Amino acid sequence: MPVSQGSAKIVYGALRAAGVRLVAALPESWLTPVIALAGADPDVTLVEVAKEEEAVGVAMGAHLAGARAAVLMQNHGLLASVNGIVSGAMLYRIPLLLVVSDRGHLGETDPWQTEGGKATRPLLDALGIVWDELEDTEEVEDRVADAVVLAESSLAPVALLLTRRLMCPESQVSPRGDGP
Repeated sequence: MPVSQGSAKIVYGALRAAGVRLVAALPESWLTPVIALAGADPDVTLVEVAKEEEAVGVAMGAHLAGARAAVLMQNHGLLASVNGIVSGAMLYRIPLLLVVSDRGHLGETDPWQTEGGKATRPLLDALGIVWDELEDTEEVEDRVADAVVLAESSLAPVALLLTRRLMCPESQVSPRGDGP
């Protein structure tokens, strides 16, 4: 399914408007356009990593050096990065903006994405990480800004879930062809 380039630009623009200066990311199909925008922006440092937990460490280091950072990953990457989030950001009270492609829900065509999608919200709740869904392009900038404010005021991770409705809006047509 094609990712909306317009939505990717809105998400990236919201990160920049919120003062993000470093993006730590592991490429994933929904995130690739956002990562490409970060890579092309001379005012942002893009750190592409091999493992999501590494991205968490990079973002924590950026915070300690005085730069606002965002971690971009998919659901399964969130699961893989729990140790770094808990023993790093949560233990040492480091604000962390987690931007997670929220795969594995209604309309998902990739079977390997389904299990991570089912576990994401319960995991975030179990860890006490505040999260929100980004679904509407008109709300993205305000919600990203609000997430950054909360992360910094609470000195804790905050997660934003990039939904199918936001990232792949043309995939919202039912098999009957009559809309969502």
